[in-house]
Amino acid sequence: MPAPAGFAYEVRSDGSVVITHHGRAATTLRRGRAAAFLAELGDGGGDAQQVMARWTGNYKRGNERVARNHPRNR
Repeated sequence: MPAPAGFAYEVRSDGSVVITHHGRAATTLRRGRAAAFLAELGDGGGDAQQVMARWTGNYKRGNERVARNHPRNR
């Protein structure tokens, strides 16, 4: 399964964080969630792309193509 890519984030002046995926807004984090997201990125414990994918809920499990071709789903 390929690693997530195409994510970026922007910290706004009011403290909120906007996470984009390929230039389109995926989610906006405010207050405590924004602080927790920035703290997790600041730890450097993981890949920033994977962290953003997890926070947006935009990550795949790797079985989408197989499930689509299953006889039950035709």
